[in-house]
Amino acid sequence: MNYRFIAIEGNIGAGKSTLAHLLAKHYDAKLILEEFADNNFLPKFYGEPDRYAFPLELSFLADRYKQLKQYLVNSDLFQQKIISDYIFTKSKLFAKVNLKEDEYELFQKLFDIIDLHLPTPDLLIYLHCPVQKLQNNIRKRGRNYEQAIADDYLINVQEVYQQYLKQNFFKTLIIDVADVDFIAEPGHFEVLIEFLEKDYSFTTHYLSLT
Repeated sequence: MNYRFIAIEGNIGAGKSTLAHLLAKHYDAKLILEEFADNNFLPKFYGEPDRYAFPLELSFLADRYKQLKQYLVNSDLFQQKIISDYIFTKSKLFAKVNLKEDEYELFQKLFDIIDLHLPTPDLLIYLHCPVQKLQNNIRKRGRNYEQAIADDYLINVQEVYQQYLKQNFFKTLIIDVADVDFIAEPGHFEVLIEFLEKDYSFTTHYLSLT
């Protein structure tokens, strides 16, 4: 496989971390997982979104930049493959959903300054998942603060990602995971690996694993 830096994206509960773990193990790659467990603003945001949206998004912006800079800027991408379960642009996409217009304008100015210093992935894998399955996955992983996430919120996040994908300029692989289970059905993962090994030329490609 010729991809040195692969990032995986998708809605809340789409299975990003699961796939990132599998790819990192298969390719003996450095695994970058989003650090959110220690973010004190996250449970507060789900309880009072209007009050805590801005500090939440600023904290995620700082944490994601610090983590990605450590592994992408201060390391040699040619020495080791890297698999990440998010892209830095995620900060701007969720800010667009969660912030008021004036807050988002300020946030975007900060984002644009920082974004100049980070490399883009060689391949973005986007996992598209229907809301019902997202909710099932959210319930299964059992994070208390996520259990009250409304369908409308997940739909808004989905729409922002879809808008982003339409104007994205780097190589993107879109996978509908409605009927995909990388753990229970290893053949789904094998189809993905077969595709990655062939290194096809494309800008945006829709891949069926079933």
